[in-house]
Amino acid sequence: MIKSMTGFGRCRTVLHGREISVEIKSVNHRFFEFSCRTSRGYAFLEEKLKSYVSSRVSRGKIDMFVSILSVDEEGAVEVMVNHSLAEGYVKAMAELSERYGIENDTTSSLVARFPDVLTVHKAPEDEDEVLSAVLSVASKAVDKFISMREVEGEKLYEDVLSRANKILSIVEVIEEYSPGIVEEYEKRLRSRIEELLGSNTYDPQRVLTEVAIFADKVAVAEETVRLRSHIAQLNTFMNVSESIGKKLDFIVQEMNREANTIGSKIQDAKLAHEVVNIKGEIEKIREQIQNIE
Repeated sequence: MIKSMTGFGRCRTVLHGREISVEIKSVNHRFFEFSCRTSRGYAFLEEKLKSYVSSRVSRGKIDMFVSILSVDEEGAVEVMVNHSLAEGYVKAMAELSERYGIENDTTSSLVARFPDVLTVHKAPEDEDEVLSAVLSVASKAVDKFISMREVEGEKLYEDVLSRANKILSIVEVIEEYSPGIVEEYEKRLRSRIEELLGSNTYDPQRVLTEVAIFADKVAVAEETVRLRSHIAQLNTFMNVSESIGKKLDFIVQEMNREANTIGSKIQDAKLAHEVVNIKGEIEKIREQIQNIE
């Protein structure tokens, strides 16, 4: 199944005392480009998430947003005691009491209020546990993201095949009417020569030679066969499960090349208009496959 390069997915879950939210979206891009924003202190997740997403997505400009909030305050922070500083304050208080003959009313709560005796730190987290939890949430977000890409891809598939079939119907018209162009040319040539020279004064073999030269110049059979072949390849690639955007782009270039050659050879105004229609459909296919992964 083909996939679009545009998609969106989101998942939010509470795991191991953390509320984890992962959001992923993408737009068209020739290659795989990944950008990740995480909550402060979790930058170590970015490369792991990039590796995980690249294992499931081939192309597109992808943005991922990861939010991690602690919902379990137990063990979330640590209060650290600066014992050397506290000891200094206690000694200083004792020295003041002894020197000035005043009561030493030093208490732990008093010492704790002095600057920098107590400091609060975020408790170190188990990075492996955090990574495992985030990947669990990210996998669900990516599942939704890919599902949306597949839905959009189905629409692209139907549109591209519809346009390819329309091109084939136009090719049938060109193949049907092209031989008549040579016959019409031969009739006009003979009529013109007879009008100018009379029926018995020109070489019929020379006329046949001129008609053969003309037929060779306007023959489009090879081009229409190749165009059909390219469309058959297009149909084949549209039904494979791998990333096919770049291959389809090449096929469409070849289709356009054949259409241009046919257009340069066609001498009939009606068929020339049909070639314009073919080019229009090819251009629309080209625009659509820019969205295919």
